[in-house]
Amino acid sequence: MAVRIPAGLPARPRLLVPVVIVVAVVLVLAGVAVALYTDLLWFREAGFPTIFSTVLRTRALLFIGFGLLMAVAIAANLLIAYRSRPPFRPMSLEQQNLERYRVAVEPYLRPVLLLTSGIIGIFAGLSAAGHWQTWLLWRNATSFGQKDAQFGKDISFYTFSYPMYRFALTFVLTAVILSLIAAAATHYLFGGLRLQSPGDKVSPAARVHLSVLIGIVVLLKALAYYLDRYGLVFSLRGRVQGASYTDVNSVLPAKNILVGVAIICALLFFANIVVRNVILPAGALALLVLSAVVIGGLYPAYTQQFRVKPNEIDREAPFIKRNIDATRVAYSINDVQTTPYPGNGADPAALRNDRGTAPNARLLDPNQLSATFTRNQQLRGYFGFPSSLDIDRYNLGDGVQDYVVAVRELNQDGLSDTQRNWINQHLIYTHGNGFVAAPANRVDDQGQPVYTVGGLPVQGPLKVTEPRIYYGEGTTDYAIVGSKQAETDGEGDNAPTYRYNGTGGIKLTGLSKLAYALKFREKNILLSGAVASGSKLMYIREPRARVQKVAPFLQLDEDPYPAVVDGRVLWIVDGYTTSAGYPYGERTTLGQATADSQTSQKGRLPDQQVNYIRNSVKATVDAFDGTVKLYTWDEQDPVLKTWSKAFGGKILQPKSAISNDLRAHLRYPEDLFKVQRELLTKYHLTDPREFYQGDQYWQIPADPTNGGQPETAATGQGATTPQLFGSGGKSDLPPYYVVAQPPGTSKPSFSLITPFVARNGQSLTAFASVSSDDGDYGKIRILQLPSGATVNGPVAAATQFQNSAAVRDRLLSLRSGSQVVLGNLLTLPVGTGFLYVEPVYVKAQGASSYPTLQYVIASYGSKVAIGSDFGDALKQLYGGAAATPPTGSNPPPPSTGSTVAQLAAQAQIAYTDGQKALAKGDFAAYGVAQARLKTLLDQLASTANPSGSASPSPPSSAQPAPSPSR
Repeated sequence: MAVRIPAGLPARPRLLVPVVIVVAVVLVLAGVAVALYTDLLWFREAGFPTIFSTVLRTRALLFIGFGLLMAVAIAANLLIAYRSRPPFRPMSLEQQNLERYRVAVEPYLRPVLLLTSGIIGIFAGLSAAGHWQTWLLWRNATSFGQKDAQFGKDISFYTFSYPMYRFALTFVLTAVILSLIAAAATHYLFGGLRLQSPGDKVSPAARVHLSVLIGIVVLLKALAYYLDRYGLVFSLRGRVQGASYTDVNSVLPAKNILVGVAIICALLFFANIVVRNVILPAGALALLVLSAVVIGGLYPAYTQQFRVKPNEIDREAPFIKRNIDATRVAYSINDVQTTPYPGNGADPAALRNDRGTAPNARLLDPNQLSATFTRNQQLRGYFGFPSSLDIDRYNLGDGVQDYVVAVRELNQDGLSDTQRNWINQHLIYTHGNGFVAAPANRVDDQGQPVYTVGGLPVQGPLKVTEPRIYYGEGTTDYAIVGSKQAETDGEGDNAPTYRYNGTGGIKLTGLSKLAYALKFREKNILLSGAVASGSKLMYIREPRARVQKVAPFLQLDEDPYPAVVDGRVLWIVDGYTTSAGYPYGERTTLGQATADSQTSQKGRLPDQQVNYIRNSVKATVDAFDGTVKLYTWDEQDPVLKTWSKAFGGKILQPKSAISNDLRAHLRYPEDLFKVQRELLTKYHLTDPREFYQGDQYWQIPADPTNGGQPETAATGQGATTPQLFGSGGKSDLPPYYVVAQPPGTSKPSFSLITPFVARNGQSLTAFASVSSDDGDYGKIRILQLPSGATVNGPVAAATQFQNSAAVRDRLLSLRSGSQVVLGNLLTLPVGTGFLYVEPVYVKAQGASSYPTLQYVIASYGSKVAIGSDFGDALKQLYGGAAATPPTGSNPPPPSTGSTVAQLAAQAQIAYTDGQKALAKGDFAAYGVAQARLKTLLDQLASTANPSGSASPSPPSSAQPAPSPSR
């Protein structure tokens, strides 16, 4: 039998269309399969297959379940509408015009029905799959053990259940409305609705069908009004977030009434099935709209305008109190220790006798010294350091001190153009090497860091058994290790090779090689003979990205930091559980609250609104093998307990599993502290009336250093006047990690500190610190100044520096041919006043220049001093050269507490640096290294032989310093 081909398209193009569709579907499915398979391999290698299976299973069930529900609802109503079509349609122009569409559709009715409902179902399923976190939280909800102030429900209802109820209601309402639209369109097409024909406009069957659907919509609206009642605990109507006086006394009764009105209106629509009178549905619709406007809109507006506003403080006080109490609990600022503090004292004796804060003042700013570390410790062109270094603390023989730390990571930007090929970039140059640490409170006589730990192989008192860095902040590309091609190790003068022998990486077999070749669109993974059977693939090597993938339910701190723990380099990442469902809690935007003058866009937290946050997880990533471990830190957090249940309790290790060595390097997270200090600007007040008035609010001071760069301000004549310090109007001052001993504490601790200033002013109002030390971890202490005190805040202190003739004379003399770089401006409570300390770095013009410490500016009370080092500045503040600076204020490197082993290690580093500089012909750097070596040898002699009987010999191969050429 001959096949008849409809006119319009030739046979071959008509056959091509389904082929193209099939090929496209196959390609999409293949891409999905590759993504799933490679993800499965990655999660297995990372040790978290439960995360992969749980998320995949949940998303699949939601996609299928909700997608099928939507598709069935649409298909069923289309089918009902078609089967209830009238057998006869009146002859009219409208029906004649529709007839041609009916003729075109009816032969393909089943495919059209399946295609329409299927497409809508797919989109609905995809939307539902995106709510997998909402589903898992609801299914595994854990009680908070606390009830909200309005309805007496457990907090978990609002945090876990309420969002799911809202989603489910929205989904069902959408399904019914789409079904209503589809049914109405079908009835119209097949004559059940006749808008322009004479006689009845709606057939009996269409009236019944549409009345039922509209009645269900109105019934669902009644349910929405009921849920709206509980949503009032998140209301924005009042002075603060949460149910206000108007919400409780007007909106809540209105919602209750509207629930009843909506139910009555739904019954009237259902009654239209029997009564068959258009007046009933029309009246029901009018009643619903009128009730919503009058009861739900006008009545609350009247209450707010005429009952609340004239007496707002009295009306709102109980509800402000609810907000204050809930917010302080939700952000863990309800247990803050507040102590009165004069703040205006300036006793030189107190400063001279201080042994906890001033001696530990931080002179190395980790945000400014990356180039200096690179200049002194890079060692190979393909190594590098991040643009912002990190702060941690160590006890290397002379007490706990804060150190600027960094790992020497792979930096492929250092490869030449001829070295840039697939073999080099993925098989040879695969890893960094080494850990570097310099005490933050001292520099050498050239103004450079004292590298207590550094060099290659790693030298110093800190034992690093595995220094190779395969996983780090700068390792963004994949690497193949264990291949036939040896890796460059970077250690030693001849750059020996290395073959990876760790457990990290995904084994590349025939199938996995094909899958990753497709994933990375790189044929060499599949075809290269160097990729042998023992080869492993490493990817997602950034610590933060690695933790985020295995813990997608966490928000992660912007700043992972490296630490040497039990001889291995670990990246430590702080994880937060958050929620926007804490009743009466004040919502804050994470991205905005954590932004300051040093925040990078790369790691910045998202602009997500939350009103509950906990630092519930401490995560580590092994820099050598990529092992991720998640430790429970806040064991009482219901949100973390819920997530743990959702994943079968298999992803978190208990807090007790944290080793003592790791615990010694855990920091109170910076982003959490930023969020808390933002809230504390208002929520240090607990009295509702004081809170309402707002005249005692604080604010976070601006950073007068402008990220380290001085400003140039224009004068009226068009010339420029040097601004040594910024105006402080650009961004917030960051909190700083320091070792300090705030008044009222018994010993120095490693803490985060931040000052507060008056609202719309520059006078200091308070100072907050939070300890990271074990036993005192997380305790927020506030020193609160008397109301009306006029104590310089950071911007005012910078202005005081600017106005000092001695400061201006010295710093302006540096600007010719050099660039002045301002370091972190520290606000430190000492005695009964505040000591301000700011290091000033100088670097020459040019891309390869690096900062060195040139001066230290300090102020105490009304007195300003500038010295070539911190000890010099302190002497001036004490009251003359006769005063002795505190031990460790800026001693010659190393400190007098250093051991013989430490001094010998540092001497070896200085000697090695000198030899490398000499080999490069850099006589200036060689002279600096030799001077450092001499100081260290003198110090070693006095330490090892206090009687002065003998001096140790320098390294055997030491050479006399040549005269530097100028």
